[in-house]
Amino acid sequence: MTGRLLAVCVSGPDLLPLPDRRPDRSGIDKKPVPGRVAVGELGLDGDVQVNRKYHGGEGQAVYAYAQEDADWWAAELDRELPPGRFGENLRTTGLDLTGAVLGERWRVGTALFEVTACRIPCRNFERFWSVPQLVKRFTAHGATGAYLRVLETGDVGAGDRVEVVERPGHGVTTGRLFRATTTQRYRIAEIAPALAHLPVKDQPKIAERIARATERGAARTRPGVATPA
Repeated sequence: MTGRLLAVCVSGPDLLPLPDRRPDRSGIDKKPVPGRVAVGELGLDGDVQVNRKYHGGEGQAVYAYAQEDADWWAAELDRELPPGRFGENLRTTGLDLTGAVLGERWRVGTALFEVTACRIPCRNFERFWSVPQLVKRFTAHGATGAYLRVLETGDVGAGDRVEVVERPGHGVTTGRLFRATTTQRYRIAEIAPALAHLPVKDQPKIAERIARATERGAARTRPGVATPA
């Protein structure tokens, strides 16, 4: 399975000011850059990730968003959404990122990436676009893009092939993860086969949720425990 890289985007010095928030700025405002861009273990050269609690780190080093999903939003909102507008580093085409399997590996340029997570929309995203209820709408639509871990450093550039070189057989996709952690939390146990592929910082809390859900499921099947109608 092969797609293509349409643009490589970084935030550079153009940080979005957030005067009434902490941190008081955001690296969501990313712009395409020409030529080859170096890929390090924690992201692209020149990119800034301000709030490392929710963005960045080994499991969220790079963020990809599909042109096909951007086209849907462009039609929905009747506005242009050029590369970088979703806060993404990589704008792709030809791949279903909502259907990307956690742990699948992409060869892009000379770098190797691993799909690790979906993106959970935040209020900064809503403010950046100036669209009321955007978080709610983004959640309802569910095309979240994919966070990536850097397995091999290298460089990437617009026009590169995005080749899926390995895909685990567990079937847990970014879309499935998104639903299980937002609107369908009762499905969290379904994420268990892919737990090791998630960002390391997220694994303990997801494992705890899975354990609680598994225990609740076991309790319902014990003799003498009533099952809700």
